[in-house]
Amino acid sequence: MLKQISVFVENRPGKLAEVTEVLYKEGVNLRAFTIAEAGDFGIIRMVVDRTEEAYRALKSSGFTVALTEVLAVEVKDEPGGLFKIAKALGDENINIEYVYAFAFERERALIILKPNNLERARDVLEERGFLFREKFE
Repeated sequence: MLKQISVFVENRPGKLAEVTEVLYKEGVNLRAFTIAEAGDFGIIRMVVDRTEEAYRALKSSGFTVALTEVLAVEVKDEPGGLFKIAKALGDENINIEYVYAFAFERERALIILKPNNLERARDVLEERGFLFREKFE
């Protein structure tokens, strides 16, 4: 499993800069990143190279922060990568609560997802030959 940091912030100008300044000053590098807004608030979800240091720095700076285990699944950067994951999990009645992705290296992509049953989802995808990332250094 991969640990993701979630930061709960007000949805207003400058908040993203405040969060990323803390990471910058701590020397933490972002590897994957998404923002979901819900009216006046938002959730910044990220995978970083030094999770524990980022978590402590954000927490000590007064942010509301949570660590969540997610799956980081490597696929070829071609049509159908997410479909194959979604189909495998859907066929087993496993719900995907959220997902974000990015391409890296040549012809590879990483799909980060939070299923409702993490262990079962990992087993299902592993049985089908998917590869996982455990960390990003």
